[in-house]
Amino acid sequence: MDTSSTSVLLATTDDTLLDDLLRLAAAASITPVVERDLLGLRRNWHTSALVVVGEDLIEPLARTQPVRRSGVVVAGFADGDDVYRCAFDIGAESVFRLPDRESALGDKLADALDGGVRTALTLAFVGGCGGAGATTLASAVAVLGNRRGYRTMLIDGDPLGGGIELALGIEHDVGDRWPKLLNAAGRVSAAALRSALPSVDGLAVLSWDRSDVTVLPPETMSSVLGAAQRSSDLVVVDLPRRADPAVEEGFVRAAATLLVVPCDVRSVAAANRLVGPLRAVAGDLRVVARESRTTGLSATDVATHLSLPLATKLSFERDLPAAMDQGRFDPHPRGPLARAATNLLNLFTLPTR
Repeated sequence: MDTSSTSVLLATTDDTLLDDLLRLAAAASITPVVERDLLGLRRNWHTSALVVVGEDLIEPLARTQPVRRSGVVVAGFADGDDVYRCAFDIGAESVFRLPDRESALGDKLADALDGGVRTALTLAFVGGCGGAGATTLASAVAVLGNRRGYRTMLIDGDPLGGGIELALGIEHDVGDRWPKLLNAAGRVSAAALRSALPSVDGLAVLSWDRSDVTVLPPETMSSVLGAAQRSSDLVVVDLPRRADPAVEEGFVRAAATLLVVPCDVRSVAAANRLVGPLRAVAGDLRVVARESRTTGLSATDVATHLSLPLATKLSFERDLPAAMDQGRFDPHPRGPLARAATNLLNLFTLPTR
């Protein structure tokens, strides 16, 4: 039996409840991850086979509209309609009222390690400095995931960036952009969102228009990402380096965050200032080292200096910038960009089709 620390997550602010949950976990020979606040719970929402949410956290969790996934239960001492309503809102499978249902919860913990999590894989990309190539790599991952047959959505979360749709050549295509969704709140229809967006060969793309809108309410980001995750196998989000509540929402909802950093001293120094803030909101932070055409640091050096695991390295692709300027984004299957994107897709488990 796999008893790795990422198999079961216990989340509660109630010390008495936590003591009981830890006792039941120990009886099942499980060493769980313990989170004592909402942010920690959300950061680890995707990575555990079983999530046990304390009754004290289900109402604030329900307000964030977490993406639905299997393997979520609620535990606590109270009983009543409010507990069951909130449990329903977060997609919980069961409510275990203690001490009456201790035995049943113990069985659930013991069985948890035999199962797995099936949900949309969400990857966030951010540049360690200006011009790092995060948008290009995010686009490549989305395009290749779509070509593999996964239902994919590419989301441009950076209003001040160059615009993903320009690179894809769909800036004049009919469809909704972020400003049209500013009033989105609550549960957004996943099917309606996907059908409203412009697409490239089936790849749905959410980007920006040329309006003055540069800030998103966090509620909008939460609702739209939730709908994207419910309607997709793969969600790729390109996010800016600046910190605001909507951007943080993107990092929190991602299963992994890829920090793209050129292999030179100045870029690594700039990226190093981002690592601390990113660790606070990103559950799985890794670095993609973009190799220079001239002599510089190695990919291993970059990962070592940032104290981050190296996800993959990315080499320069000579003809790509000119092609993107012409609205033709078609990475050569054997080129360095396609290889890096393929490596990233192979690193993570996509939902079984």
